[in-house]
Amino acid sequence: MTTLVVCIDRAGDLVAGTDPPVVGRDAVESLVVDVGVEDPEDSQVNCLLEALRVSRDLSDGGEETLVAVLAGTDDTIGADRAIARQVEGLIDDHDPDSAVVVVDSAEDERLVPIVESRLTVDAVDRVVVRQARDIESTYYLLKQFLADEELRKTVLVPIGVALIAYPVLWWLASPGVATGAIVAVVGLFLLYKGLGVDAYLAALPGQVQQALYSGQVALVTYVVAAGLSLVGVFAGAIGVSELGSEGPLILASRFAFDAIPWLTGAALAASTGRLLDELIRREGVRSAYLNLPFGAVAVGLVVRGFSAYFLELADVFEPFRVRPFEAGPVAFEGATLAPPGTRLALFILAGVLVSLAGVRFAAYFSGTTVEQEFAHGREGGD
Repeated sequence: MTTLVVCIDRAGDLVAGTDPPVVGRDAVESLVVDVGVEDPEDSQVNCLLEALRVSRDLSDGGEETLVAVLAGTDDTIGADRAIARQVEGLIDDHDPDSAVVVVDSAEDERLVPIVESRLTVDAVDRVVVRQARDIESTYYLLKQFLADEELRKTVLVPIGVALIAYPVLWWLASPGVATGAIVAVVGLFLLYKGLGVDAYLAALPGQVQQALYSGQVALVTYVVAAGLSLVGVFAGAIGVSELGSEGPLILASRFAFDAIPWLTGAALAASTGRLLDELIRREGVRSAYLNLPFGAVAVGLVVRGFSAYFLELADVFEPFRVRPFEAGPVAFEGATLAPPGTRLALFILAGVLVSLAGVRFAAYFSGTTVEQEFAHGREGGD
């Protein structure tokens, strides 16, 4: 049984001045000396030495081996055909049973199928110089990375845009503005990819189309919720603009106080639409959907109460006053809730009552008791 140990050199640098293939241990050893003396830093010297080592190890194991060097003439298709002709010549002259291919680069490794199509290849030995192992691995990783179209669009395109935009912003504004803008855009891009916003936006047209064809009520209520949210943001911005130069906590509290009623209405509209869709699609509905509108209102009351509390402490709002009213023989002269915490306590109490009402409502319409509802919640948490 004869094993052909073959070293491939597609560019033909190893056998410059001689006719390939170079066959036999003595001829290959002579070639190693010539190439090593000419260029000691050439990694192909290690490839030739590896071929000699493999041949020696196989011979020590009792196998008959033949070591050879195949070489092309350049990096074109003609070199590949020359390698194929040399393999066929070795098969005709020595009739090997199998082959072990030794290469030192990805370009040479591409020719392994040519040998494999004409002779059984038992192993492929890729030689990496120890001192350059990390560099070699990095090179192959970069090459694989650049071959992936999706990765190129995701990484290289944003980096290229940032590198182009940075000097433009530097020239139009200042170095600080340019750096801040680029960092902010990169941060937004990372959040955009990390949170999966791109996948959501890609699936959004199909979901909207499906909602239109199926007549879902939630589509209309979502549009209403978006409109109410915009109104809430606009109302909050107007409230902040009326305060002038105040601290950030006061401005945030005023924005929340003015925007929360509209945002609560948006959440209520969206949750109600989802509830109606569940009722239309199914005979029954889960209690979580029934409790969702109540939960939105309860959270809105609590947040508005805390924002009003902060504004009252800062003397932006006057103490809460209950207006006088008359109802037949009963007359109420009005009252002022002097401590700031009184208003907060009333809002928190209202939020808790609304939340409890939602639990009772959901339990009643879903056919369970409040105790069963809480027990089910505890089991889900466990």
